[in-house]
Amino acid sequence: MPKQEPAERKRNFNEVAFGYSEEQAVREASRCIQCKKPLCVQGCPVDIDIPKFIREIRNGDAASAIKTLKEKNSLPAVCGRVCPQEEQCEKLCILGKKGESVSIGRLERYAADWEMKHGVFSLPEILQPTGKSVAVIGAGPAGLTAAGELAKLGHRVTLFEALHDPGGVLVYGIPEFRLPKAIVERECDYIRRLGVEFRTSFVIGRSSTIDELLKNGYDAVFIGTGAGLPYFMNIPGENLNGVYSSNEFLTRVNLMKAYRFPEYDTPVHIGKNVAVVGGGNVAMDSARCALRLGAENVYLVYRRGREQLPAREEEIENAFEEGVKPVFLTVPVEVLGDENGWVKGIECIRMELGEPDESGRRRPVPVAESNYVIDVDMVIVAIGQGPNPLLTLTTPDLKLNKWGNIIADEKTGQTSKPGVFAGGDIVTGAATVILAMGAGKNAARAIHEYLMPGFGDRG
Repeated sequence: MPKQEPAERKRNFNEVAFGYSEEQAVREASRCIQCKKPLCVQGCPVDIDIPKFIREIRNGDAASAIKTLKEKNSLPAVCGRVCPQEEQCEKLCILGKKGESVSIGRLERYAADWEMKHGVFSLPEILQPTGKSVAVIGAGPAGLTAAGELAKLGHRVTLFEALHDPGGVLVYGIPEFRLPKAIVERECDYIRRLGVEFRTSFVIGRSSTIDELLKNGYDAVFIGTGAGLPYFMNIPGENLNGVYSSNEFLTRVNLMKAYRFPEYDTPVHIGKNVAVVGGGNVAMDSARCALRLGAENVYLVYRRGREQLPAREEEIENAFEEGVKPVFLTVPVEVLGDENGWVKGIECIRMELGEPDESGRRRPVPVAESNYVIDVDMVIVAIGQGPNPLLTLTTPDLKLNKWGNIIADEKTGQTSKPGVFAGGDIVTGAATVILAMGAGKNAARAIHEYLMPGFGDRG
């Protein structure tokens, strides 16, 4: 897929990849061999009929392709941009056994972008009203998907969001150059067209509790509040000025549009030399944003090696092309400050890889007396997030695991509280957009069965 050159794109927040032309899309779709038993579908958490929508693109019928996609996926323009297809549907593509898999994600993006370009909005069948009401908490990928599926099944759905814009991690976590806000807004508008009511700036646990929702007319509740509580390293100096969590940094840059200051009055501090601690997609996003906002040097400090980086390969390559400097096999032990309380460096210790840990990756082991200092004036900590306890603290009969995640049935999302379901990062911990969407879809089916016993999944 064509994209901006690194030297150009690191100076702007425009989308990096341009997307396929019609000719490119048809050519790529023509590579699909239309397997009789398509393994790619097994790798899709939302069960898209992948061969069908690709066949429709190959035949020049993008309108039918987007209709096929939306039968199973309410957010195709999002998934086509940020989902790790290389670890899911594309990983199982037969062509990938001996060559390159079909670019399923890029074709999905093409179909969604075609719809936007041509102003065509296809709506799936919506069943007759059931008279039942469902409250969905959190307008991220899990909540948006659950809300859309429930609305298609005929239920009255209200989507509650704590922030002033819907989208969750899609708007506050993923930068403009990977997922434009206009794309997310358009996908949210599609959910509205299905009949879902949005209520923003509404904090469950403060504005209202789950018990109050159930008492005030809602027959069931789905919780999709994600993992928005940042983790820190718990080392000396993390309270110095110039230390950010990736959550705060990306929220300021993305949702509050600090990258367009002073047009938007949300300044964000950027150092000349920035250390980003972590190796996932969030770390890559933070590092690439810091570069675009004027940092001269951005160091990616990661405790393992290049081969163990958990971020998508595409994002790793983009970051390094743009000038992010990897510092592998390194762990910070202290953030150093000056006399005014600002970051002036980060002391690290070198690591070596030992035996594999529970994740299957080789465990990093400290190298004795290998401490050294990287001169930086800003540190962004991107080592993961956990569940915000605000909602769960006000719902004491909701069972949690030791990390504070909601315990829910893997297939249905049913929690310990009758009528309350949950899915996405609030259950699994921080994961991918498409897995959260899959959880939202499964929970919607289970909620439908709960509300309409004996009817099954009528969709």
